Amino acid sequence: MASTRIMSALPIGQNSPQKPPHGLYAEKLSGTAFTAPRHENKQSWLYRILPSCAHPPFQEDKGGPFNSDKPYDASKLQYIPNQLRWDPFDHDEQTDFVSGLRLVAGAGDPTLKQGIGMYIYAAGKSMDERTAFYSADGDLLIVTQDGVLDIRTDLGWLLVRPMEICVIPRGIRYQVHLPSGPVRGYALELYQGHFTLPELGPIGSNGLANARDFQAPVACFSEDSGATAAEGPNTYTITAKFNNTLFKTQQSHTPFDVVAWHGNYYPYKYDLGRFNTIGSVSFDHPDPSIFTVLTAQSDHAGTAVADFVIFPPRWMVAEDTFRPPWYHRNTMSEFMGLIDGVYDAKKGGKGGFMPGGASLHNVMSGHGPDADSYEGARNAELKPVHFGKGSCAFMFESCLMVGVTEWGLNTCQKVQNAYVDHSWGSVKVHWKKPEGASADGHLLK
Repeated sequence: MASTRIMSALPIGQNSPQKPPHGLYAEKLSGTAFTAPRHENKQSWLYRILPSCAHPPFQEDKGGPFNSDKPYDASKLQYIPNQLRWDPFDHDEQTDFVSGLRLVAGAGDPTLKQGIGMYIYAAGKSMDERTAFYSADGDLLIVTQDGVLDIRTDLGWLLVRPMEICVIPRGIRYQVHLPSGPVRGYALELYQGHFTLPELGPIGSNGLANARDFQAPVACFSEDSGATAAEGPNTYTITAKFNNTLFKTQQSHTPFDVVAWHGNYYPYKYDLGRFNTIGSVSFDHPDPSIFTVLTAQSDHAGTAVADFVIFPPRWMVAEDTFRPPWYHRNTMSEFMGLIDGVYDAKKGGKGGFMPGGASLHNVMSGHGPDADSYEGARNAELKPVHFGKGSCAFMFESCLMVGVTEWGLNTCQKVQNAYVDHSWGSVKVHWKKPEGASADGHLLK
């Protein structure tokens, strides 16, 4: 992938000439070790007016929103087997995107590049045009639920609307603007590896999310190199997230001065409406893995540190089949959110699973359709149905046991205390013992 605002700014035939075109600086951005296998290697070359290292030392921002919720500190996370569900999180018109991020749950340690962080965000104002933010901890996958994000990155702009996602890799600098007003959504920070498309296996070469539908930014730059800064030196504030703590520095030149770039390490967006859903056309509800958009694999093949899974509108035609997801207990942790509409295994409305809310079913915590959804599906006429028009739920799934922050459990005041009883307290007994059978399973003579 390559993009340049000025055609002659991109060097031909080499990456780091003695004098790059137009007096630019060549800067390599590496998302993996230099010696990572070729198919895993992530790097890009940026050609910018000033290098990104030209700034004073960073200082810790002791008032930063990450200082109280550190997922690498086990004492600040609560690991519980209880099923959890949250009412829609509040909009917050007083914050920008960075200060509006709230860690709900997580696992692992960003210093070891292991684990994940699960967030909600709510913001009501754009970031200042003379600021930029980046995370050294991991790649951030953003799921927009309400409102539009216009994101300026090192490498160009991304306009991200509801029913779209974007991924901003580790180290990419960006600022978030809100062209249509307040926003709310979800985010998953990946401390290890990078998101990739899942292997398709027997599905073949097409299906699910196709590579052609992912969009990268076009190079776009500003020329403020500090020499003519209207407010004098130190006018741009750069905020770094480093080990879940925020650090700040100020510099006189814009961080958005990349004139051209090329490589395979860049931010990108994806329209969830382009997902090619695969499903059963005979019987039985398939595993939710067939809805995987992006995955980040652990060192054990087929086991993900993080999967991003969606449940979009689709046809349901399976015969003699309970069509919603079955009851199950999973070695994976499942954090779900609802972008819009109604999820087929949970009723909406007050006290239900609602857009802007979330649920968490941790490792081996049983879950499945609520009692009303089960009875409805058990007795439904099984004719072809186009399900979920205008709706979409998603799931962050992980092989890790997930801990919940104090903010997620108490401070936000959104936990539905009656979730378990409301969902499964009225599940009916349909058991009828066959005539002649004993309780130990042996047939009576």
